[in-house]
Amino acid sequence: MTTICLIRHGETDWNAAGRLQGKTDIPLNSKGVKQAEACSTFLTSSHYDVLITSPLKRARQTAEIINQLLHLPLLVMDDFAERYFGDAEGMTYDERSFAFPDKNYPNQEGKEDFSNRIMTGLQHINQSYPDQKVLLVAHGAVIKSVLKAFADDDVSIGENRLMNGCISNIQFENKKWNVKDFNRTEHL
Repeated sequence: MTTICLIRHGETDWNAAGRLQGKTDIPLNSKGVKQAEACSTFLTSSHYDVLITSPLKRARQTAEIINQLLHLPLLVMDDFAERYFGDAEGMTYDERSFAFPDKNYPNQEGKEDFSNRIMTGLQHINQSYPDQKVLLVAHGAVIKSVLKAFADDDVSIGENRLMNGCISNIQFENKKWNVKDFNRTEHL
C-alpha cells in the first residue's frame, strides 16, 4: 500500500496578509520557517522513503527544512505546483470579491487542467514508489483538490480551510486512493 503524507507549506507574508499567491513565488516568513521545523520534528517519529516537493520557493523551503532531520531523497515535481490564478494573484479576498464577484479570474489555469496535472503526479508517485511512504510538500489548492477527489462525499473537507503546515494522509489500497485524515495541526 502506497501512503502519501501531504504537507501544506509554511506561512508566507502573502498568506499572513490574505493575498492569493498561486504561482507567484513567495518565500516563507519566520512563522513559516517555524511551522516547517515543527513538521520536521513531528515527522521524525515515522519512517518515510522519499520527499517530493512543488518547485515553488515556499514549498521547497518547507521541504528542505523538513529534510534537515529526515535526510530523504528529495524530488521536485512540477505536477504539484500551485494553481495559477491569473489576474487575481496578489489580491486580497476583498479585492478579488470586488474585481471578480463571480470568482471567474481572467487568465487562470482551468480547473480541469489543474486537476489532471495533479492526478498525473499522483499516478507517477504510485508507479514509482509502490508500497512506500511518501512525503509531499505542496499548496492549499493542490492538497484540497487531492482530498476532495478521494473523500467519498466528506463535505467537511471542502468546508475547511487548510492551515499552513497542516498534515493530511492518503493511502492507495484496493486499487483506489482513500483519505485517512486531513488538516492535522497538533504538531504546530
